[in-house]
Amino acid sequence: MTDTSLNAVILICTLSASPKSSSSDLLARQVAKELAGHHVQSEMLRIVDHNVMPGVQKDMGEGDAWPSIREKLLAAQILVLATPIWVGHPSSLAQRVLERLDAELSETDSQGRPILFDKVAMVAVVGNEDGAHHVIAELSQGLGEVGYTIPAQGSTYWVGEAMHTTDYQDLAKTPEVTANATRIAARNTAHLAALLSDRPYPAG
Repeated sequence: MTDTSLNAVILICTLSASPKSSSSDLLARQVAKELAGHHVQSEMLRIVDHNVMPGVQKDMGEGDAWPSIREKLLAAQILVLATPIWVGHPSSLAQRVLERLDAELSETDSQGRPILFDKVAMVAVVGNEDGAHHVIAELSQGLGEVGYTIPAQGSTYWVGEAMHTTDYQDLAKTPEVTANATRIAARNTAHLAALLSDRPYPAG
């Protein structure tokens, strides 16, 4: 457990608008609970509830909700990206988040370092079809490319039996293997964020 106070933004990429229940939202809340045990305060946002416009710029113009979300991301040390699996891939909203983060590749801090250096990201995935490892790989690669650091075992997931209709939120109890993955991912994420907060990456 870290003694450093940290902030996380949890972007939930369910296709279900609030207040409809969501398995991605449930897993995200479980991640937030585990992070809280490591002095991390989380803010949760469902992307579908905000008008995040398509594009690869920091601000896509009038009505775009991304600039305000971006401010939260830049103020936080941790990003959690939670998504369902659809046809074997992250949701379209998760992909949109990555596309909007692409703008940060050209942003640098006062030392000339990419602006997202020293920030940590983890991934949470749910689905009732195969593809969790594929989705985690896609999102982790994209997050790493824009500057986030991915911790060891920095993901958690649950997938139901293939071609069945049971959702994560339908389970009477969270499977221990998923709960344990969530604990490890949250612990490692908080630990790494605290380390980078204390000892940032060096300038080039």
